[in-house]
Amino acid sequence: MYDVGCAASVGFRLYPDGPQRSALAAAFGCARVVFNDALRVREDARAAGLAFVTSGELSKRLTASKKTPERAWLGEVSSVILQQSLRDLDAAYRNFFDFLKGRRPRMGAPCFKSRKDHRQAVRFTANAGWKITAGKKLWLPKVGDVRVKWSRSLPSVPSTVTVVKDAAGRYFASVTVQTEENEALPEVTPEVGIDLGLTHFATLSNGTKITSPRFLRRAEKKLKREQRRLSRKARGSNNRTKARIEVARAHAQVADARREFHHQLSTKLIRENQAIAVEDLAVKALARTRMAKSVHDAGWSQFVTMLEYKAARYGRTFTKVGRFEPTSQTCSACGVKDGPKPLHIREWTCGHCGLVLDRDINAAVNVAKAAGLAAPACRAQVRPGHVPAQRQEAGTHPKANRATEHQAGTALL
Repeated sequence: MYDVGCAASVGFRLYPDGPQRSALAAAFGCARVVFNDALRVREDARAAGLAFVTSGELSKRLTASKKTPERAWLGEVSSVILQQSLRDLDAAYRNFFDFLKGRRPRMGAPCFKSRKDHRQAVRFTANAGWKITAGKKLWLPKVGDVRVKWSRSLPSVPSTVTVVKDAAGRYFASVTVQTEENEALPEVTPEVGIDLGLTHFATLSNGTKITSPRFLRRAEKKLKREQRRLSRKARGSNNRTKARIEVARAHAQVADARREFHHQLSTKLIRENQAIAVEDLAVKALARTRMAKSVHDAGWSQFVTMLEYKAARYGRTFTKVGRFEPTSQTCSACGVKDGPKPLHIREWTCGHCGLVLDRDINAAVNVAKAAGLAAPACRAQVRPGHVPAQRQEAGTHPKANRATEHQAGTALL
């Protein structure tokens, strides 16, 4: 028996047939119309200087509109998904107001939904009467028994089901379940610091280097071919719609492969280490540089988010080190700061102790030390230096070496 713990979402692939896809399309459209109608009512009231229209008033107007000839077709879908669409609007306003009050990051005001949006979603609560049939299918009201690929077992009875259609035309069911409060893994001894990069996706403080898979770079040829086919199709034609779906499917394959890589690596690190530390990178700033495509391809933010929530779920310690910590400039052996270095310098010699250091491993060790974790035995050492490095080492004066850095900046790509 599972105790009441935290809520978690679990996704499964759906395979609706032709009539079921038509019923889901009608559900998507009705939910969108209800959302837009309610948003219009509130925007008109704001423009007229009237009071904010409450959710109860919007619900009454929805019930009345279903009895009119212009909106009678709203009764062809489950009323639960229409009410949930009103709740989604309330959540959008609540998030926007919280941003204005400084309670959350930047959130825009609610905006109207378009029928051309490639992602559509409707949510069924327990009041809708949905169920999992004896044949392991998902029965949805006014849709029918939809075939599901159950990739894992459910820890408890789901409370809500959200049906999503993505840009590639695939259908998914995201169910909300209650998980155990205590999912802590057995305690282990190792602690690790992680330095994220582009040539090597992750370098661990124990000396392990994980090569970046570069899913987007490897799929560029196919993506360009599909994009060229799309550009040749006439706008508004069925062939252009088909070509757009092929492009979306190609991008979905890249995103799925990247997500699977992040899941496997983050789970492995969480299982093998008691404490994990990473650097809080300025991903948005890096995504505006010439390395933007490689930064997006790496997906650092998604990987760090996975590490964070998995550490909280399984009883591990997760720490973020400040982005201004000079992890690549400080010797992990003696602690002397040796100044910034161009990206093409992958090994450097400490001018104080004479130790030859690997740039990535040294940074990972410094990340671990900055987080208060146990320093590994390797100490980022490549080999002992016989002669201390000169203080005029290449890269200690960034302005003087700007041309060299520009020429070798592609070392990370």
